[in-house]
Amino acid sequence: MQLIAMLTMAIDHIGLIFFPGEVLWRIIGRLAFPIYAYALVQGYKHTSSYGKYCFRLFLIAVLSQIPYQLAFDTNGLNVVMTLFVSFLVIRLLDSIHPGIFTALIIAVVCVVMEVLPFDYGAYGLLLVLIFKYAGPKMMPGMHLLLNLAYLLAYGWVLQLVSLVPTLVIAYGPKLWRRLESWRMPRWIWRVFYPAHLAVLAGIVYFFSP
Repeated sequence: MQLIAMLTMAIDHIGLIFFPGEVLWRIIGRLAFPIYAYALVQGYKHTSSYGKYCFRLFLIAVLSQIPYQLAFDTNGLNVVMTLFVSFLVIRLLDSIHPGIFTALIIAVVCVVMEVLPFDYGAYGLLLVLIFKYAGPKMMPGMHLLLNLAYLLAYGWVLQLVSLVPTLVIAYGPKLWRRLESWRMPRWIWRVFYPAHLAVLAGIVYFFSP
């Protein structure tokens, strides 16, 4: 999944810089951030040193900032800084009891991330929190609700595609086994090839100029 995250992020950035009018690049790019957010949570869960993990994130964020600003002509903060702050938030939340203070921390950080702004803003933090605290059954539904909220608030239509990696993360092996268990009638399997060719030939014959 790391390779997919890197490739889709690179495709997204290439499209944004060199082909801003071609939406397919951005659609593919929507797959990247959920994978990075999930990888952050997994790294947090399995790291042997929170301090070293945090320092590495901060170092990458700092090294990326000037190239980020030059490449995208922006004064905002890059996405690794978003992940770095998200790491700090989940570290803080894990050290206190859930309650009103927890909600207040999240709300304040969300506002700060929107104002400065961070890449992905509050959306980035909220998605990390979903991966951290929601179980596999709740994860896709909560991600969908987050996407719908941003669709209504900001018109983030393409961001709906980002649900795909979350579905794979939550249901991947089980979903594949379920799909493998479904069997269609043999006659459909056998006639599909000639049937679909006949349909395509008919469309070409009747509707081609």
